[in-house]
Amino acid sequence: MLSYILYMIFMMPLCLKKKSWWLIQNLLFLISLLYLTQMYFLYWGGLSYLFGYDNLSFGLVVLSFWISILMILASYSIIFYNFYKKMFLFMILLLLLMLYCTFCSLNMMSFYFFFEGSLIPTLFLIFGWGYQPERLQAGIYLLFYTLFASLPLLLGLLFLYNKMGYLTFSLMFKGDFMNMYIYISMILAFLVKMPLYLLHLWLPKAHVEAPISGSMILAGILLKLGGYGLLRVFEYLVSIGILINMFWMSMSLIGGFMMSLLCLRQVDMKALVAYSSVAHMSLVIGGLMTLNTWGYYMVFVMMIAHGLCSSGLFCLVNIIYERLSSRSLMINKGLLSLMPSMALWWFLLSSCNMAAPPSLNLLGEIGLFNSMISWMWMVMIILMLISFFSAVYTLYMYSYSQHGMYYSGNYSIMSGYCREYLLLMMHWLPLNLLILKSDLFLIWF
Repeated sequence: MLSYILYMIFMMPLCLKKKSWWLIQNLLFLISLLYLTQMYFLYWGGLSYLFGYDNLSFGLVVLSFWISILMILASYSIIFYNFYKKMFLFMILLLLLMLYCTFCSLNMMSFYFFFEGSLIPTLFLIFGWGYQPERLQAGIYLLFYTLFASLPLLLGLLFLYNKMGYLTFSLMFKGDFMNMYIYISMILAFLVKMPLYLLHLWLPKAHVEAPISGSMILAGILLKLGGYGLLRVFEYLVSIGILINMFWMSMSLIGGFMMSLLCLRQVDMKALVAYSSVAHMSLVIGGLMTLNTWGYYMVFVMMIAHGLCSSGLFCLVNIIYERLSSRSLMINKGLLSLMPSMALWWFLLSSCNMAAPPSLNLLGEIGLFNSMISWMWMVMIILMLISFFSAVYTLYMYSYSQHGMYYSGNYSIMSGYCREYLLLMMHWLPLNLLILKSDLFLIWF
């Protein structure tokens, strides 16, 4: 464990080298390959000091490495314009280090420390490399939403330590608290991070104003921090969860339906993908709140699937934005004629977004539907609506952007670079090949 942390820390001075861009990217490839060889299928593995991993942590750490590599691959405009590129690489490595430590913490307190710490590099990415002046407001939104919810979490952790005398994850199953205050304080921070409908207002703003790398890490990893935290804290909140979880579940599912309708009104493609994230995460919250085995397995599957799929869609939107300097569906029409080879990737990633086979999203959605319907069959109605409208808004985005009369000013644009095809392929392949080894996702619990 510590060897990987030191690897990342010693990569940071390399950011100051003249031609460090590809070097850092290839070293990240190497560390992800090394990490994959450490697959350990008993309970906790790689134990050292405060760090270790089980299968849940393992999957999310691999996703973190993967998305970080793709962030560097997607942000070529920063090196092209030489826009503080050394600082940018440093921020990505710092964020990766924070995320790695978050997912691999064995102790609730160190988890909290790194969970909050990951906010700072994200904020710098939005402030430093965002596009519009509104990015300052978006960053403040993100900061205050998260900070508002995280102080109760800290107080809850102190209370737990006072009661139990330990905060180690692997011993948490021994406690079972029937306390409303501890329940709210423990899950609120994670529900904001997910985000739950009504606590989601920071997300569209942060996504739209963030650079492509910021959007990728937000959609790919930072939303997963909330799910990961909930999976960990519900170990000792089962009794009260059985009584109250129905409230969060109904709120998130109705919210997911509302978000799906809202997606149909979006003109900005990036905002559309951002709102669709909220709709997908509502299913994750719903499945998690049932507290059954199907829900727990499939939340993990859905988190990995959404991380790759959403990140890939943000990359596609950015590829168009770099050429046309606009993300509006009013201007980006007829791309099928202008960028025919890119239309295939639009189709492949859009179909993954609406959970077409053989994507991992399909496995996740089937499992989450199963967990919620077995809990209460009435939920089926709203799940049908969410599922249907997720296909509707994805097809709306695909057909509006690829078909229609194109704006004559678009004649000057060119199709994709090899770098961009590689980037999209590295999103799509794991998303569709992992379903062949879906048993790996079903043994973490």
